[in-house]
Amino acid sequence: MAGDTQPEQDHTVKVMVVDDHPMWRDAVARDLSEAGYQVVATAGDGPEAVRRARAAMPEVIVLDLNLPGMSGVQVCKDVVADNPALRVLVLSASGEHEDVLEAVKSGATGYLLKSAGRDELVEAVRRTAIGDPVFTPGLAGLVLGEYRRLASDPAPASSDEPEAPRLTDRETEVLRLVAKGLSYKQIAERLVISHRTVQNHVQNTLGKLQLHNRVELVRYAIERGLDGE
Repeated sequence: MAGDTQPEQDHTVKVMVVDDHPMWRDAVARDLSEAGYQVVATAGDGPEAVRRARAAMPEVIVLDLNLPGMSGVQVCKDVVADNPALRVLVLSASGEHEDVLEAVKSGATGYLLKSAGRDELVEAVRRTAIGDPVFTPGLAGLVLGEYRRLASDPAPASSDEPEAPRLTDRETEVLRLVAKGLSYKQIAERLVISHRTVQNHVQNTLGKLQLHNRVELVRYAIERGLDGE
Protein backbone atom coordinates (compact mmCIF):
# COMPACT_ATOMS: atom_id res chain seq x y z
CA MET A 1 0.00 0.00 0.00
CA ALA A 2 2.87 2.35 0.75
CA GLY A 3 3.94 2.31 -2.88
CA ASP A 4 0.52 3.61 -3.93
CA THR A 5 0.98 6.82 -1.97
CA GLN A 6 4.29 7.85 -3.49
CA PRO A 7 4.24 10.71 -6.01
CA GLU A 8 4.39 9.61 -9.66
CA GLN A 9 7.42 11.83 -10.31
CA ASP A 10 11.09 11.37 -11.14
CA HIS A 11 12.00 13.33 -8.01
CA THR A 12 10.71 14.10 -4.53
CA VAL A 13 7.85 16.57 -4.81
CA LYS A 14 8.35 19.82 -2.88
CA VAL A 15 5.31 20.71 -0.78
CA MET A 16 4.38 23.72 1.36
CA VAL A 17 1.68 23.62 4.06
CA VAL A 18 -0.29 26.76 4.95
CA ASP A 19 -2.66 26.80 7.93
CA ASP A 20 -3.11 29.17 10.87
CA HIS A 21 -3.52 26.35 13.40
CA PRO A 22 0.00 25.23 14.43
CA MET A 23 -0.97 21.73 15.57
CA TRP A 24 -2.95 21.01 12.39
CA ARG A 25 -0.21 22.52 10.20
CA ASP A 26 2.48 20.45 11.90
CA ALA A 27 0.40 17.26 11.65
CA VAL A 28 -0.21 17.71 7.92
CA ALA A 29 3.47 18.49 7.31
CA ARG A 30 4.50 15.40 9.29
CA ASP A 31 2.06 13.13 7.43
CA LEU A 32 3.31 14.34 4.07
CA SER A 33 6.97 14.01 5.07
CA GLU A 34 6.36 10.45 6.24
CA ALA A 35 4.66 9.71 2.91
CA GLY A 36 7.80 10.70 1.00
CA TYR A 37 7.23 14.37 0.19
CA GLN A 38 9.76 17.12 0.84
CA VAL A 39 8.07 19.79 2.96
CA VAL A 40 10.09 22.86 2.03
CA ALA A 41 8.11 25.46 4.00
CA THR A 42 5.11 26.12 6.23
CA ALA A 43 3.22 29.33 6.95
CA GLY A 44 0.54 30.48 9.37
CA ASP A 45 -0.87 33.58 7.67
CA GLY A 46 -1.51 34.91 4.17
CA PRO A 47 1.36 37.38 3.66
CA GLU A 48 3.85 34.90 5.15
CA ALA A 49 2.55 32.22 2.79
CA VAL A 50 3.15 34.38 -0.29
CA ARG A 51 6.64 35.35 0.86
CA ARG A 52 7.71 31.82 1.71
CA ALA A 53 6.24 30.38 -1.47
CA ARG A 54 8.38 32.77 -3.51
CA ALA A 55 11.48 31.83 -1.54
CA ALA A 56 10.97 28.06 -1.22
CA MET A 57 9.50 27.42 -4.72
CA PRO A 58 7.26 24.46 -3.78
CA GLU A 59 5.55 22.44 -6.50
CA VAL A 60 2.37 21.90 -4.46
CA ILE A 61 0.85 24.10 -1.75
CA VAL A 62 -1.67 22.60 0.68
CA LEU A 63 -3.65 25.71 1.56
CA ASP A 64 -6.29 26.58 4.12
CA LEU A 65 -8.74 29.32 3.06
CA ASN A 66 -9.33 30.95 6.45
CA LEU A 67 -6.06 32.79 7.10
CA PRO A 68 -5.18 35.96 9.01
CA GLY A 69 -3.73 38.87 7.09
CA MET A 70 -4.90 37.70 3.66
CA SER A 71 -7.53 35.23 2.50
CA GLY A 72 -6.53 31.85 1.13
CA VAL A 73 -8.22 32.79 -2.17
CA GLN A 74 -5.96 35.85 -2.52
CA VAL A 75 -2.91 33.79 -1.54
CA CYS A 76 -3.81 31.31 -4.27
CA LYS A 77 -4.16 34.08 -6.86
CA ASP A 78 -0.81 35.62 -5.89
CA VAL A 79 1.25 32.43 -5.81
CA VAL A 80 -0.20 31.10 -9.07
CA ALA A 81 0.42 34.48 -10.72
CA ASP A 82 4.04 34.27 -9.54
CA ASN A 83 4.42 30.69 -10.78
CA PRO A 84 1.71 29.34 -13.15
CA ALA A 85 3.21 25.83 -12.89
CA LEU A 86 2.49 25.74 -9.14
CA ARG A 87 -0.34 23.45 -8.04
CA VAL A 88 -2.60 24.40 -5.13
CA LEU A 89 -4.68 21.93 -3.14
CA VAL A 90 -7.11 23.69 -0.83
CA LEU A 91 -7.62 21.87 2.47
CA SER A 92 -10.53 23.57 4.20
CA ALA A 93 -13.17 22.99 6.86
CA SER A 94 -15.71 24.71 4.61
CA GLY A 95 -17.71 22.80 2.04
CA GLU A 96 -19.73 25.87 1.03
CA HIS A 97 -20.21 25.99 -2.72
CA GLU A 98 -19.17 29.64 -2.90
CA ASP A 99 -15.86 28.88 -1.18
CA VAL A 100 -15.17 25.95 -3.51
CA LEU A 101 -15.88 27.92 -6.68
CA GLU A 102 -13.87 30.94 -5.51
CA ALA A 103 -10.91 28.68 -4.79
CA VAL A 104 -11.05 27.07 -8.23
CA LYS A 105 -11.46 30.43 -9.97
CA SER A 106 -8.40 31.70 -8.11
CA GLY A 107 -6.31 28.87 -9.59
CA ALA A 108 -6.62 25.95 -7.17
CA THR A 109 -6.20 22.51 -8.75
CA GLY A 110 -8.30 20.75 -6.13
CA TYR A 111 -10.37 21.12 -2.98
CA LEU A 112 -10.39 18.69 -0.08
CA LEU A 113 -12.33 18.94 3.17
CA LYS A 114 -10.46 18.67 6.47
CA SER A 115 -12.62 15.70 7.36
CA ALA A 116 -10.52 13.69 4.89
CA GLY A 117 -8.32 10.96 6.34
CA ARG A 118 -4.53 10.82 6.17
CA ASP A 119 -4.42 8.41 3.24
CA GLU A 120 -6.94 10.50 1.32
CA LEU A 121 -4.82 13.61 1.86
CA VAL A 122 -1.60 11.89 0.79
CA GLU A 123 -3.30 10.57 -2.35
CA ALA A 124 -4.80 14.00 -3.09
CA VAL A 125 -1.36 15.62 -2.94
CA ARG A 126 0.06 12.92 -5.21
CA ARG A 127 -2.65 13.51 -7.80
CA THR A 128 -2.37 17.29 -7.48
CA ALA A 129 1.37 17.06 -8.13
CA ILE A 130 0.77 15.34 -11.48
CA GLY A 131 -1.91 17.80 -12.51
CA ASP A 132 -5.10 15.86 -11.76
CA PRO A 133 -8.02 17.86 -10.34
CA VAL A 134 -8.92 16.47 -6.90
CA PHE A 135 -12.18 17.21 -5.13
CA THR A 136 -13.96 15.83 -2.10
CA PRO A 137 -16.77 13.59 -3.43
CA GLY A 138 -19.77 15.70 -4.38
CA LEU A 139 -17.79 18.82 -5.23
CA ALA A 140 -16.46 17.77 -8.65
CA GLY A 141 -19.92 17.96 -10.22
CA LEU A 142 -20.43 21.42 -8.75
CA VAL A 143 -17.19 22.68 -10.31
CA LEU A 144 -17.92 21.13 -13.71
CA GLY A 145 -21.39 22.71 -13.63
CA GLU A 146 -19.81 26.10 -13.01
CA TYR A 147 -17.44 25.59 -15.95
CA ARG A 148 -20.46 24.94 -18.15
CA ARG A 149 -22.30 28.01 -16.83
CA LEU A 150 -19.28 30.22 -17.51
CA ALA A 151 -18.87 28.73 -20.96
CA SER A 152 -22.52 29.48 -21.79
CA ASP A 153 -22.03 33.20 -21.11
CA PRO A 154 -21.83 35.00 -24.47
CA ALA A 155 -18.32 36.17 -25.30
CA PRO A 156 -17.87 39.57 -26.95
CA ALA A 157 -17.68 39.17 -30.72
CA SER A 158 -14.54 40.29 -32.50
CA SER A 159 -14.22 40.50 -36.27
CA ASP A 160 -10.44 40.35 -36.16
CA GLU A 161 -10.16 37.49 -33.64
CA PRO A 162 -7.16 35.33 -34.60
CA GLU A 163 -7.81 31.84 -35.94
CA ALA A 164 -7.73 29.16 -33.25
CA PRO A 165 -4.47 27.17 -33.10
CA ARG A 166 -4.63 23.80 -34.84
CA LEU A 167 -4.49 20.80 -32.51
CA THR A 168 -3.60 17.29 -33.60
CA ASP A 169 -6.31 14.62 -33.54
CA ARG A 170 -4.72 13.07 -30.44
CA GLU A 171 -4.48 16.43 -28.64
CA THR A 172 -8.16 17.06 -29.41
CA GLU A 173 -9.05 13.59 -28.14
CA VAL A 174 -7.16 14.16 -24.88
CA LEU A 175 -8.72 17.62 -24.52
CA ARG A 176 -12.21 16.14 -24.93
CA LEU A 177 -11.57 13.64 -22.10
CA VAL A 178 -10.09 16.37 -19.88
CA ALA A 179 -13.29 18.37 -20.39
CA LYS A 180 -15.34 15.37 -19.26
CA GLY A 181 -13.49 15.41 -15.93
CA LEU A 182 -11.31 12.33 -16.42
CA SER A 183 -8.00 12.15 -14.59
CA TYR A 184 -4.75 11.74 -16.53
CA LYS A 185 -4.60 8.13 -15.36
CA GLN A 186 -8.12 7.46 -16.65
CA ILE A 187 -7.30 9.13 -19.97
CA ALA A 188 -4.16 7.02 -20.33
CA GLU A 189 -6.17 3.84 -19.71
CA ARG A 190 -8.93 4.90 -22.11
CA LEU A 191 -6.50 5.71 -24.94
CA VAL A 192 -4.02 2.92 -24.10
CA ILE A 193 -1.09 5.32 -23.81
CA SER A 194 1.24 6.17 -20.93
CA HIS A 195 0.45 8.68 -18.19
CA ARG A 196 3.50 10.71 -19.27
CA THR A 197 2.24 10.84 -22.86
CA VAL A 198 -1.06 12.28 -21.63
CA GLN A 199 0.85 14.93 -19.66
CA ASN A 200 2.89 15.80 -22.76
CA HIS A 201 -0.25 16.20 -24.88
CA VAL A 202 -1.81 18.47 -22.24
CA GLN A 203 1.33 20.60 -21.96
CA ASN A 204 1.55 20.92 -25.75
CA THR A 205 -2.10 21.94 -25.90
CA LEU A 206 -1.66 24.51 -23.14
CA GLY A 207 1.26 25.99 -25.07
CA LYS A 208 -0.61 26.14 -28.38
CA LEU A 209 -3.67 27.74 -26.80
CA GLN A 210 -1.60 30.06 -24.58
CA LEU A 211 -3.41 28.82 -21.48
CA HIS A 212 -1.85 28.41 -18.05
CA ASN A 213 -3.58 25.58 -16.23
CA ARG A 214 -6.18 22.84 -16.37
CA VAL A 215 -8.96 25.16 -15.16
CA GLU A 216 -8.52 27.36 -18.24
CA LEU A 217 -8.17 24.29 -20.46
CA VAL A 218 -11.47 22.79 -19.29
CA ARG A 219 -13.28 26.07 -19.85
CA TYR A 220 -11.81 26.34 -23.36
CA ALA A 221 -12.96 22.81 -24.18
CA ILE A 222 -16.48 23.31 -22.84
CA GLU A 223 -16.83 26.60 -24.74
CA ARG A 224 -16.22 24.59 -27.91
CA GLY A 225 -18.59 21.79 -27.00
CA LEU A 226 -15.86 19.19 -26.51
CA ASP A 227 -17.40 17.86 -23.30
CA GLY A 228 -20.29 16.17 -25.11
CA GLU A 229 -20.48 12.57 -26.18
